[in-house]
Amino acid sequence: MMVAKILTVELCLAAPAAHANPYECLIEPNQSIEIRSSVEGVIEKVLVKRGDKVRAGQVLAQLESHAENSAVELARYRSEVEGRIATAKNRSDYASKKLERSNNLYAKSFVAAQVRDEAEAEKKITESELREATENREIAKYEHRHAVDLLNRRTLRSPIDGVVMDRLLNPGDLAEAGTGRKPILKLVQVAPLRVEVVLPLEAFGKLKLNTAAEVLPEGLGGRYNATVTVIDSVFDSASGTFGVRLTLPNAKGDLPAGIRCQVDFPALRAPPPKTRAPAKPASTK
Repeated sequence: MMVAKILTVELCLAAPAAHANPYECLIEPNQSIEIRSSVEGVIEKVLVKRGDKVRAGQVLAQLESHAENSAVELARYRSEVEGRIATAKNRSDYASKKLERSNNLYAKSFVAAQVRDEAEAEKKITESELREATENREIAKYEHRHAVDLLNRRTLRSPIDGVVMDRLLNPGDLAEAGTGRKPILKLVQVAPLRVEVVLPLEAFGKLKLNTAAEVLPEGLGGRYNATVTVIDSVFDSASGTFGVRLTLPNAKGDLPAGIRCQVDFPALRAPPPKTRAPAKPASTK
């Protein structure tokens, strides 16, 4: 855990005993996300600014997409046209009737077998044309769906409920595709928050997943309930510590991230010392 390694340098100098409470900790966003475009293009709109709260699925930015919109309309029109299918169907119906007449005339010996065979071949050809026209329309539907997918890639949406941490590009800037390129926005998820704490090895085995704890944010006052969600199984041999992560509910977004805190584990509290019962006075006779 990265945060655990950072805290270890400070905490290992004065690592508390296993029974000591509370422990030093750090409150962080549950996750941080950089919003990049998967395609290259000029940014047309950025609809949020630093500090804005966003919802999952909300549109954050839009790339210029006039050509893609035109491609979608063209593909949609091609997927809906019925002319070729109607023509092929009419030809097939005519060929069926022609074959039926040829069979009747052939049965009465009014036409040669060649005429009947030609009508039968014509019917098969028109059936193939109708099938091809139907298949082409299905292909056009897939092409329309593909064009819509390409257009949607130029609309950037939030993958999480969170807060805009920074806005790095603006309308008119070029959004470049690729992980190494400059992101358009940075988002953080602050509901819930995560709490990172480093504990001495003596505490290992005394905490379980979902163990309850109380978090005391520095400078804010108050005590907030949290639960253990991660217990590291790889220790830091240099400091004799291991990392623990807690989840801190923050539905209203009242608590900020990036602040120090203290966490109190009831499970690690030392039991009160046992007191001896007062000695009974010696009996006198």
